[in-house]
Amino acid sequence: MKKTINKKVYDTDKANDLGCKYCGDFGTPYGYEERLFVTKTSGQHFLYGVGGCESKYAEPLIEPLTDEQAAEWKKENGI
Repeated sequence: MKKTINKKVYDTDKANDLGCKYCGDFGTPYGYEERLFVTKTSGQHFLYGVGGCESKYAEPLIEPLTDEQAAEWKKENGI
C-alpha cells in the first residue's frame, strides 16, 4: 500500500518491515494485523493496519509514528 501524508510518501513495498502483530484469527470479521515499517530513505516509522470488516482496520490504514511511538510499539509487541 502506498499513501502520501503531509507530503511524505509511505510505501509498504519499498520500506523495511520491522515486525507484525496479529489479533484474532485470519479471516474473522474482528481479526486484524499491524505491521511496523521504516522508510529506507528518511528512517520514518509507520504502522500499516489491515483487517476484517468489523475490526479497527476494516479499511487499510497507514499511520506515521514518532521514533518514541515506534519504540513503544516494538516493546509492547516483543520486537
